Amino acid sequence: MEGQMSLFSDERADTPVEASSEGLRVVKMSFIQGEITSWENLFSGYQTLRAITYSSGIGFISRLIKKFEDAEIIFGCEQVMSYSLNEIMAFQTKVLERIQTGKNKQALIDRISDGTLRMRVTRTKLSHEKIYLLSSEDGRKRVIMGSANMSYQAFSGIQRENIAYLDGDEAYDWYYDIYCSLRDDCTDEITAKALGVSIEKTAVDELPISQTVKVKKALEIVPDKTDAAEVEFALDVSKLSGDYKSYKPKADKSGKIVLTPSKLVTMRTHIAEFREQERAKRKEFPQLVIDVEQGSVSLNEKKWDLHPHEDEVRNDVELFLQYMEGYSAFHGDFEHMQRRYYEFANWFFCSPFMAVMRDTAARYNQNLLPYPIFGLIYGQSKAGKTTFLETLLKMMIGQKTRVAAPDFTRSSIDAMRYQVKGAPIIVDDLTQTRFSQHAVETIKNDSFGAADKLIHYPAVVISANDDVKAVSQEIIRRTVICHVQAGLTNTEVMKSNIVRKVQKGIGTAFYREYLRRMLEQIPDLLNTMKDDDMESAPDIMKISSVILLEIIAQFTAEEIPAYVRELSLQDYFSEQVTGNHAIRTIQTAWRVNRKCFSIDKRANKLTYDAGQSSLLRS
Repeated sequence: MEGQMSLFSDERADTPVEASSEGLRVVKMSFIQGEITSWENLFSGYQTLRAITYSSGIGFISRLIKKFEDAEIIFGCEQVMSYSLNEIMAFQTKVLERIQTGKNKQALIDRISDGTLRMRVTRTKLSHEKIYLLSSEDGRKRVIMGSANMSYQAFSGIQRENIAYLDGDEAYDWYYDIYCSLRDDCTDEITAKALGVSIEKTAVDELPISQTVKVKKALEIVPDKTDAAEVEFALDVSKLSGDYKSYKPKADKSGKIVLTPSKLVTMRTHIAEFREQERAKRKEFPQLVIDVEQGSVSLNEKKWDLHPHEDEVRNDVELFLQYMEGYSAFHGDFEHMQRRYYEFANWFFCSPFMAVMRDTAARYNQNLLPYPIFGLIYGQSKAGKTTFLETLLKMMIGQKTRVAAPDFTRSSIDAMRYQVKGAPIIVDDLTQTRFSQHAVETIKNDSFGAADKLIHYPAVVISANDDVKAVSQEIIRRTVICHVQAGLTNTEVMKSNIVRKVQKGIGTAFYREYLRRMLEQIPDLLNTMKDDDMESAPDIMKISSVILLEIIAQFTAEEIPAYVRELSLQDYFSEQVTGNHAIRTIQTAWRVNRKCFSIDKRANKLTYDAGQSSLLRS
């Protein structure tokens, strides 16, 4: 029987745990005999119980502890876990919930209150043993070990289990040392108070781990990364099981499923169709999941390498700068256009972090406005708006996706925000009518995602031509706006080859390098928002622009263009910026629709009434 002492250390590492210098600790046994007995006989005749179990049955536990004057039980988690703080708290919450919903809850609370029962839950990785230590007042001791958890299923003989027991002091003392190491270093105690209320009212500070923190004043939580492959495997199995569930044959009245060759053929056909639909869905609705806590990123369930080769990053940086330099051939104020497009790109690249920033802000009653999830890029035609957004998206996820304007409604876009993760949804060539009918209310809905605690929903980017004449203040302060007034002629558009060259050669290395560096910064921003005394909102735009500037400076041999610069929220939402939007709105209205103005020559006053125009308004 294996005695895994090294597992009780709080030390954690990214690499597999090295073997003990003492070698593998095992228990050498001699087989005496096999026997048939009952669980009552196996546990009878002793006054104290110490147990380690994974899954359990609360009803069986209540029956079992009645046999003992004093009992202590440690609950471990049978699921593969990395033991991050959120997983620990989730596991402990579910243990409390299971006990609280049991018929024997009050009996357990009474035993805990009078000190004859202690129930504990793990917060670090368990030994794989199930151990039951029994002792009596007359000195007799017994160790029961094997595969059986503390449940009636396991100890009734209904299912096959490997159960063995050893009597005597030597075996008891060996396993008692193991038990104490786990109990003292890796577990938290369940209190009667925590069990006395419904799980809906259980506060975070009443969880077992919180009780330990109150006693020790501080507790270091270091997630276990040694079983990353096992965690990923368990998640994959769970997901795949859910996928197969819809296609399994129907069970009969007794719950049995009869599997025949013809049913297998039917399942195979349905699963093939399902997988084809999934492939199409992933292409149409990309899933860019950024796990801030784990510092990892996946695209369509495939983990990304956040340490791209330097040559690949350099290639992407150079192509991006070539693309931006292409605007110098445009007619009009191309330098202003480059600055505005670069500002928009900075927001576009950090937009996958906005959902988790907004979720944290909502949880801690902070302002949501510094974390915009809508972007509007509009202006004259042939200004490269569509190809610009396509290029940014290709840099992010390696593909170009967009929604046609006729498909844009408030309900359809909200549905897509539940389906798509991370990568922005691009709505191309939206008309004035659809903007005012659907986009305005969608943008003003600040509560999206809050109730569901969503942290991966995408930003929405709207592209439009000059029929978007004006945007109200309510939209301006919630939206990153890029108004462009430079462009090419039809002939120049046909002759230009820069877009094709860049989109063909650019990859995701630049963005993966960016994500790794951002993931090093985001946790601090989130922690800052949890502080009630926070003086100003964390400026994610600034952090993002600094990282972009550092990457470009590192991977280009050319002089850094003037538009590549450090930005802040001021560059997006300052009074000057939003005021310029208002001025351009009025200037455009004067040019295209004089009916929305009234002139009072006596008072020397010109009045602008957006309600009298066909301009966009909320």
